[in-house]
Amino acid sequence: METPLILSGLVFLSIFLFFLGLHRFLTSPAAEVESRLDRYATRQAIEAAADTEAGQKGLTGALDRVIASRSGTPKLMTELARADLKLTPGEFIAINFISVVAGFALAFFLGHNSLAFALVGAIVGFYLPRLYVRQRQARRLQLFNNQLSDTLVLLANTLRSGYSLLQAMETVSHELSPPVSEEFARVTREIGLGLTIEEALNHMVQRINSEDLDLIVTAINIQHEVGGNLAEILDTIAHTVRERIRVKGQIMAMTGMQRLSGNIIALLPVALGAIMFVISPKYISNLFTDTCGMIMVGTGATTIVIGYLLIRKIVAIEV
Repeated sequence: METPLILSGLVFLSIFLFFLGLHRFLTSPAAEVESRLDRYATRQAIEAAADTEAGQKGLTGALDRVIASRSGTPKLMTELARADLKLTPGEFIAINFISVVAGFALAFFLGHNSLAFALVGAIVGFYLPRLYVRQRQARRLQLFNNQLSDTLVLLANTLRSGYSLLQAMETVSHELSPPVSEEFARVTREIGLGLTIEEALNHMVQRINSEDLDLIVTAINIQHEVGGNLAEILDTIAHTVRERIRVKGQIMAMTGMQRLSGNIIALLPVALGAIMFVISPKYISNLFTDTCGMIMVGTGATTIVIGYLLIRKIVAIEV
């Protein structure tokens, strides 16, 4: 019974990847160019037209058309953009579905044909892509925040040398490393496609969920309306950003052991239970078949989650 289930899962995955690759190969260059232009020119009217056209072609276009009217679709697009993943919502949902099927099949095989263990594997497979997206977002946001101080200094010095704000942002896109260079290069491209500086900067704030960046963009927009010395304003903000980064680094160093302890305490019972279930399923199966055992599992899981959340809340110090 195990072999046919694994083979059916592999066949399904192979067929899906074959048709996905065929779709990529047959996509016309014109459609690819339109998709790239829509990625930059992100006004509301253009977004609506792009969503309508996206649902008319491609293997994942059907999924995009189905979920286009969902309220969570814009949020999913924002999350993918913040993680710098070049995926449509339909493609991400397809990957998520494959992850659920693979997790179910793998857990069913390792759990000796246990449906309960397979359902746990499916749940893990459902959350794995989302955890990967969150991890990419956090890593990219940290890199961006660490580069903000140098970015502000370069912008201020470029403005003092007589360059315009657009030229200063182009200099940042050429001189600094990703992700700052990528984001400012996208801002300059959006401005070149007809968006105003305010709109392009606001789009960058949507892609980068940074409080420091929001402060910078707000200062630039206010200066654009009322005037003033933007170079001095950026120097002041750069000093504030450097101090915040220094304090955050000290807090992370002081709370590192507590965060690691919380992760180990939360994951250790789960990992130990999974290993015992794989080695000797009969020894631990009573926890999932007996009423008292299920109450014990539910109580233990609840207390572990509460303890983990409390530890995260304690070490999350706002600056």
